[in-house]
Amino acid sequence: MTQRTDTPPTWDERTQLATFLDYARDTARAKCEGVSEEDARKAPLPNSPLMTMCGLISHLRWVEHHWVQVMFLGEEPEGPLTGATDDDPDPEMRTAVEIPLPRLLAEYEEQSTRYRRLVADRDLNSTAVRPIGDGRHVDLRWVVLHLIEEISRHNGHLDVVRELVDGQTGV
Repeated sequence: MTQRTDTPPTWDERTQLATFLDYARDTARAKCEGVSEEDARKAPLPNSPLMTMCGLISHLRWVEHHWVQVMFLGEEPEGPLTGATDDDPDPEMRTAVEIPLPRLLAEYEEQSTRYRRLVADRDLNSTAVRPIGDGRHVDLRWVVLHLIEEISRHNGHLDVVRELVDGQTGV
């Protein structure tokens, strides 16, 4: 079972932010434990055909990629988000049902490990290379807070989907 804690070992800002980011990530992984491959691909919400456990984990992985590597570090986009269009805004969720959930989780964990080091090694006041929509350059602190919000919100979706596909609750 995934071990998780929201209590930081020290009370400085960086440690608190990193602890909550890891807690949100660990919660997403914990919500997927024990789900069958079939259930991980089910979209139980009639008006949300992309809302699967596989799709949500893939979305979290690629959203973090976008905010850390593309926006903050200024790297070129890669992966399924490069194919996003107005007609298909979430290709990472659509294509995820073709990828086994354990692989999606492993890729997400590997990426989380890299980003954990990045957050530890950079000043929280460091600004993103690329501007957000209004032209401002957010700092690393904002990126971490945004990721905590994004992952936590989708953990609620994982909760609902998991209960609907196999009745599991309580993580």
